[in-house]
Amino acid sequence: MGRITLHQGDITTDAHADAIVNAANSSLLGGGGVDGAIHRAAGPELLAECRTLGGCETGDAKITGAGRLAVRHVIHAVGPVYRGGGQGEAELLAGCYRRAIALAAEHGDARVAFPAISTGVYAYPLGEAADVAIRATKEALDAHPTVDEARFWLFGDDAYAAFESAHSRYCSGSSSA
Repeated sequence: MGRITLHQGDITTDAHADAIVNAANSSLLGGGGVDGAIHRAAGPELLAECRTLGGCETGDAKITGAGRLAVRHVIHAVGPVYRGGGQGEAELLAGCYRRAIALAAEHGDARVAFPAISTGVYAYPLGEAADVAIRATKEALDAHPTVDEARFWLFGDDAYAAFESAHSRYCSGSSSA
């Protein structure tokens, strides 16, 4: 069974992951926040490859090479904009994590680095997003045993605390780093 670990800092510097998940917009052509940071660190090769994908639906993910990043792949997951929680946001967000783990498994990536998808400009509340992320990731790891680790990279103390709380509720036996 795969483990979930928590880290604080810049996801683009993770040298232990095989794939980094990008909190992408539906165009997959770059943006702000994590998306912009990943595109800047990966270089123009990432954008060129993303242009060939034709975008991505909310709740889904697509995979590319990683350009200049130290990982093998970037998995572009499109999270939902939070609109109060009654419009299927939780299922769409969970779909991002499940699909990212499935793509990692299909492409031989044993360690996957995740951001807190949809918690920036998409305004998903941290506590709710953390619960959805940890539960969905745990389920996906159970379904895809070739993925050994989901490495959550959290920016700031509030995000780390929210994910640490969710982690303690859903992941006995996994670890924080």
